[in-house]
Order: sequence, then structure tokens, then C-alpha cells
Amino acid sequence: MATEREQLLLAYSEHRDALLGYLARKFGSTSLAEDIAQETWLRLASRNFAERIGNPRAYLFRIATNIGTDHQRHHGMGIEVQADHRVIELVPAYGVDPARSVQYHDELRRLLQVVEDLPPRCREIFVLCRVEGLSHGEIAERLGISKSTVVSQMVKALARLEKVMA
Repeated sequence: MATEREQLLLAYSEHRDALLGYLARKFGSTSLAEDIAQETWLRLASRNFAERIGNPRAYLFRIATNIGTDHQRHHGMGIEVQADHRVIELVPAYGVDPARSVQYHDELRRLLQVVEDLPPRCREIFVLCRVEGLSHGEIAERLGISKSTVVSQMVKALARLEKVMA
């Protein structure tokens, strides 16, 4: 049976991409997101856990969020935190897997084609929501349409994306 530490490190491996996306959005920098993710792994690798963690994914995201918040606080004060070189050596190297890169490129091309093929209004609403990050209310106000129209167009766009990308 895997130890709690091993289960958390496995959760890290499984959710690393989602964690990086979340951290990049939350802290506004992909390089900072990478640094926070590595620091999260270091903390998980260097601790022994006495109690059982009920939701390893949530625990992982909470640790990363706390590290990011601490970084922002320390960055404003000019404080830099250093890790022991022995712990740093334990961090797995994540290189670019050529096969995975090709797969992601193909999926992105398919996604962009599906978005391009959406009806103009549906595409415009989808881009405003998912690319520019506007809320349904903000989109409705910007385009002079009802919020329910925005919702129905988003449902239509997402249904088409799900059908083609599945």
C-alpha cells in the first residue's frame, strides 16, 4: 500500500498540467507557475504525513496557492526563499515529449477549426467568454443582447466543441 507521501506525489504527477494552468491564471505568469509547482513538489517530497489526506488534489492545489500567496507577499518585501540542494535534486525533470507536443498541436488545430466553424455570433460570444475571460453579464452588456442569449450561445458552442473533440 502506498504511503500518504507517495499518494500525494502521484496526485502531483496526475494533476501537474491542471495545476500549472490554474497557477498561471491565478498569478499571471507561466514561469512563476512553474516555480510554484516545483516548490509544491519539493514540499510534498520532503514531508512525512501522519494523517490521511482525504482529497489529495485539493490538498495539492491548496499548498500551491499558499506558496504563490507567500511568494507575492515576499516578493513585495524583497525576500527570496532557497531550498536545500539535496531536495532540489529530487525534483523530476519535465522535458517536452515530442509525441505529446504533436498530439497537443493536432488537438489545438482541431479546436481552432471548430471555433472557426461556429456561427459568427456564437463564435464571438465564445471568444469573449473563454479567451477574453468576460462574464456572461459583461458579454451581454457589450453586445447589447440578453444574458440568456449569451448562455444559450455558449451552450451551443460548448456542445459543438464537445461533440467534435470527444
